[in-house]
Amino acid sequence: MREDDLRDLIERSPWLVRALGVVRDSGLPDAWIGAGAVRDLVWGERYGDGFDPSSVRDVDVVFFDPADLSRDHDEWATARLVAAWPEPPWEAKNQAAVHTWYPAKFGGDPVAPLRGIAEAVATWPEYATAVAVRLDADDRIGVCAPHGLDDLLDGVWRRNPTRVSPEISRRRLARHRPAERWPGVRVVT
Repeated sequence: MREDDLRDLIERSPWLVRALGVVRDSGLPDAWIGAGAVRDLVWGERYGDGFDPSSVRDVDVVFFDPADLSRDHDEWATARLVAAWPEPPWEAKNQAAVHTWYPAKFGGDPVAPLRGIAEAVATWPEYATAVAVRLDADDRIGVCAPHGLDDLLDGVWRRNPTRVSPEISRRRLARHRPAERWPGVRVVT
């Protein structure tokens, strides 16, 4: 039922549907759009002044390719998306390679290699952004939401403690200012 609510919002956004088509047609293995772009759409429509694609900071595209864990692979994947549609600020990341760079970028202990997209999405910073979507070959929207869709659809900013410390969460909260951007959103600290 909640997945249908999300699908309805996505289907009413030609911009996101086009982005999903570009990702599907890119040939990237097990590729999804997730995090901020999905949150911005839902919260813009439900708790703000509507969704404005030009305000999307980046379109997080996640894919899973254990055959190539190099950072060059991420850059190649991003360039492939840009070549197909230059407008969105694409940012592709191979989730099979997260363990090779995560501690250097964010600090903390080493992380184990991820076994798939759902396991990766489950570690994202807030429960509301721990959601990814994709378009299948029959133009059906698939949803990956390991923690469910309640926080996303009900406008709740809440830290996912899987990998995000309270300090990092506070910095993200200050940077993203969800209650200012989407007045109906509730912040749970």
